[in-house]
Amino acid sequence: MESVLRLCDITMQFGGVIAVNNLSMEVNKGEIVALIGPNGAGKTTAFNAITGVYEPTNGAIYYKDKLVISNKPRGKMKKLYAGENNGKYHTVMSKTPDKLTKLGMARTFQNIRLFKSMTVFENVLTAKHLRRKSNLFTATFHLNYKEEASMRAETLELLKLVGLEDVKDELATSLPYGKQRKLEIARALATKPELLLLDEPAAGMNPQETEELTEFIRTIRENFDITILLIEHHMNLVMDISDRIYVIDFGKEIAEGTPAEIQSNQKVIDAYLGVTEEDE
Repeated sequence: MESVLRLCDITMQFGGVIAVNNLSMEVNKGEIVALIGPNGAGKTTAFNAITGVYEPTNGAIYYKDKLVISNKPRGKMKKLYAGENNGKYHTVMSKTPDKLTKLGMARTFQNIRLFKSMTVFENVLTAKHLRRKSNLFTATFHLNYKEEASMRAETLELLKLVGLEDVKDELATSLPYGKQRKLEIARALATKPELLLLDEPAAGMNPQETEELTEFIRTIRENFDITILLIEHHMNLVMDISDRIYVIDFGKEIAEGTPAEIQSNQKVIDAYLGVTEEDE
C-alpha cells in the first residue's frame, strides 16, 4: 500500500512531562484512520507535531515517503530527555504549518476557527488563495483576474459539493453548529489536500448532526480522493467509519487494528472503551 503519513518514534516532552511517548503509526492512501484515547492521552499533541505546530522532541515524520520533520533532544532537553530512542535520530528538520499545507496536508481544529467577519463563500475563497500562483506585482496591477475568477468558480463548486451553496452569502458564525463544522472542513478541502486531519469533528454535535457528519466524511473521502486521519471521542462514528484505529494512553500506543479488533482488545476496554458516560 502507498504510505501517505508515517510517524517514527515520535516523542513530545514538555519539561519533565512526556505528552507523546515513542509513537509510531502509518496512514495509507485512501484510508480513514482514527487516533483515539482518553482525555489527556496526547492525541491533539500528536496532531500538532504532525502539522508543524510543535517540533517533536525526538523522532521523524514522513509525508508520502519524504522526510518532512525530524528532531533529536537539543539544548536543555539533552539532560532532561526521559523518552526512548535517544541517539537514534540525528537530522534536525522542521516545516511550518503553511509549508505542510502547501505539500498537501490540511487540518481542522477541535474549537472551530472560522473567519467570523467573513461569509461562507469568503471563508472558503480565502483558503483557496493559498494555492494561487500570482505574486505581489500581478496582484497590484490586477493582472491575476483570470486566476481569481477561476478560484471563485472553484469555491462555488466546492460549496455545491458539500451542500453549503444555499448559505454562501451568510456570515459564517450565523450558521447552525453542524454547518459551521462542515464549513471548516470545506475550507480545509479548498487547499486541495491529499491528507486531511480532523480534530474531534463531532465535538458538540447532537446525534443527528453526528450521523450526518459520518456520512459527510465518507462522501468527501470518495469525492475528493483523499486520506483522512481523525481524532474523535464519539465511538459510534469512529467504529462506523474507520478502516483502522490506533489507541494511545498516557501518550503511548496500546493497540492498533480494525474496529472489530479494537472493540475486543482487553487493554483498550480497560483504558478507554470500558469507561461509560455514567462512570465519567
